[in-house]
Amino acid sequence: MLREAVSQLFTAAGGSVEAAALIADHLVGANLRGHDSHGIGVVPLYLASIKTGGMVLDRELRLVSDTGGMMIFDAGRGPGQVMGHRAMEAGIELAKTKGSVIIGLRNSHHLGRIGHWAEQCAAAGLVSIHFVNVVAGPIVAPFGGTKARLGTNPFAAGFPRIAAEPVIVDFATSRLAMGKIRVYRNQGKTLPDNALLTADGVKTNDPNDLFADPPGVLVPFGEHKGWGLALACELLGAALLGGETQHDGSKDPAVINSMLSILVSPDQIGTVAAFGSEMSQVLAWVQSENNEAPGRVLLPGQPEQAMRQQRLDEGIPIDPATLEQIATAASDAGLSDLMFHALARRT
Repeated sequence: MLREAVSQLFTAAGGSVEAAALIADHLVGANLRGHDSHGIGVVPLYLASIKTGGMVLDRELRLVSDTGGMMIFDAGRGPGQVMGHRAMEAGIELAKTKGSVIIGLRNSHHLGRIGHWAEQCAAAGLVSIHFVNVVAGPIVAPFGGTKARLGTNPFAAGFPRIAAEPVIVDFATSRLAMGKIRVYRNQGKTLPDNALLTADGVKTNDPNDLFADPPGVLVPFGEHKGWGLALACELLGAALLGGETQHDGSKDPAVINSMLSILVSPDQIGTVAAFGSEMSQVLAWVQSENNEAPGRVLLPGQPEQAMRQQRLDEGIPIDPATLEQIATAASDAGLSDLMFHALARRT
């Protein structure tokens, strides 16, 4: 029902059936995996972006450069769930014949949960690495600073396994993603320590401070290490591709991403057997403590896989505030909001 409701909204907003389905699958898929920050809670942002031209629903992905081993696409602010899917499809096809490929996707509207693209590649038997920048106005301070300079610039990597779920590494380079701060606010919860500063540079646990005027500032994870990776994502994910970068204090009404992806086929480069064997040994070794305390050590991606199964069994909990925000945004956009109001009443 939730996926259908989201799909209907984007079809009513002017998207094709295919585009609306890709957006809905991606957003609900994020909720299923426990990443409500990247789930249907972003629908109000998307509808507002469509209204102002920040997201162009009917945009076609445009190939701007093809060197044989690298392709660069321009999304022209098309929906990230569509642009990302098509760019990864092109990369997967080429990597399966050439062994490896670099895919550049620039100037896309919000790409959503970046682990989704690593999962798409892993499902095709490919190892992948993804560097992403975020242009929506600066929100994260450099290590040692208190003033926002970059976005939350995520990184992801995926490793396929035979007859087992892939290993998926996926995280923002800020201590918490902006969307997770929104979830804390909607649920009336306080933030963990050392994630957010007020506009005056004072540590705070109040998620409302991020949305104050002037807004608060996120900090990078891992001190200088997270900050260094955030900067690398900005330069690799966007600057290298000729994509938009965050280089001043201006705020874009939309969330714009560029992404540099490296796709490698273990099968084509002749290491599939060795890769599978060595990875199995490494994973068994790093989880060997589980022999004494089962479940103590989890692999990247395992919490999401467990949450997906739980929510498939029990349903996706959506707080009333989020559902009302979606219903209001749909109404403001002149779209039917009855289904979301009904869902809100049932929550």
